[in-house]
Amino acid sequence: MRPLEGLKILDFFWVVIGPMTTGYLAEYGATVVRVESQGRPEVLRTAPPFGGGERGLNRSAYYANYNANKYGFGLNMSHPRAVDVVKRFVAWADVVTENFTPGTVEKWGLDYESLRAIKPDIIMMSASMLGRGGPYSRQPGFGPVLSSLSGMTGLTGWPDRAPSTPYGAYTDFVVPKFALPTLLAALDYRRRTGKGQHIDISQLEAALHFMAPPVMEMANNGREVQRAGNRHPAVAPHEAYPCQGEDYWCTIACMSEAEWQALCQVMGHPAWAQEERFATMSRRKAHEDELNERSGAWTKHQDAFELMQTLQNAGVPAGVALKNKDVIEDPQLNHRGHFVYMDHPGVGRHPVQRSEFRLSQAEAEFHWPAPNMGQHTVQVCKEILGMPDDEIQALIDENILEIDTSPEASST
Repeated sequence: MRPLEGLKILDFFWVVIGPMTTGYLAEYGATVVRVESQGRPEVLRTAPPFGGGERGLNRSAYYANYNANKYGFGLNMSHPRAVDVVKRFVAWADVVTENFTPGTVEKWGLDYESLRAIKPDIIMMSASMLGRGGPYSRQPGFGPVLSSLSGMTGLTGWPDRAPSTPYGAYTDFVVPKFALPTLLAALDYRRRTGKGQHIDISQLEAALHFMAPPVMEMANNGREVQRAGNRHPAVAPHEAYPCQGEDYWCTIACMSEAEWQALCQVMGHPAWAQEERFATMSRRKAHEDELNERSGAWTKHQDAFELMQTLQNAGVPAGVALKNKDVIEDPQLNHRGHFVYMDHPGVGRHPVQRSEFRLSQAEAEFHWPAPNMGQHTVQVCKEILGMPDDEIQALIDENILEIDTSPEASST
């Protein structure tokens, strides 16, 4: 028995935060029907990298990474009769998910109250930029906007340069860690009470949890934390240092005197490290520029991976700033089976990142790769909605249902 077997999800989520969340559910047995439309393709379907380097809605490895095990259902939501199809799904579903701009599902007549009228114990999860209600509720945008609104961008980078946005849609990758347990809690509540509910997630508010120290510093002490590169407000050394090879770096952080002395031992107790100005943490912090310059002059002659291992063995916190190739080849990740390789007709052989946790009595399972656009429309209509063939064909002919017509369709 898979933990979530029997759980039925009607999934309007798109981009990253949503597909990542329902991806966890699909890994552990939930049936996820992913609703999409060729009229307004899912953003990730147009995002690189592409299989074979050729663009296409069914060729994005980015999309494929978050949508394995899901059924691809093509539905033209611009057609007024599409809502009737959705309502038939609601009677089947346990959960309906969406992360459109607030007002979108209301415009379609698919708000929570309307869904509850069809199925009283339905759970609806909405994840919008800023949450429902308030003067900016309808503000559209993506992760980089939220990184800025949360203050992350303002703190990323060096003090003498413009802010540097964290990689990609950073908040999209952290919000699912809130969305998943919240949804599981709602399912448990329904199991105990028979009641559904509407979960309203503000992605901004979720992201702010990762900004607690600077937010509290301002709220409590009135002090605005400034960009400081890789430096720590009270610790030195605390930096990414250059190593041998092209663009290889090793991060080193000595949080105590014992760790500093261990670093000095690995460096061979150089004379400069014995100077009075480096004798205590506060003095090292006061002379941090020279400390980093002298430390970097030593590390640049070291192999990054060997240096990391040597320092860790000596009790010094250290880690290589891995490149993507290094991450794929990482022995720890491979030992835990973090990357699951799948074959997709448009993408080719590609890795899928599995869930970060391991359950002692259940394994994550991967049965098929991410769907092509509309790949399972007919199958879902028959097996889930119980539609007869003539009705399915009529809905296709009227451009309400969309099916996979790509060159790869015959291979799926």
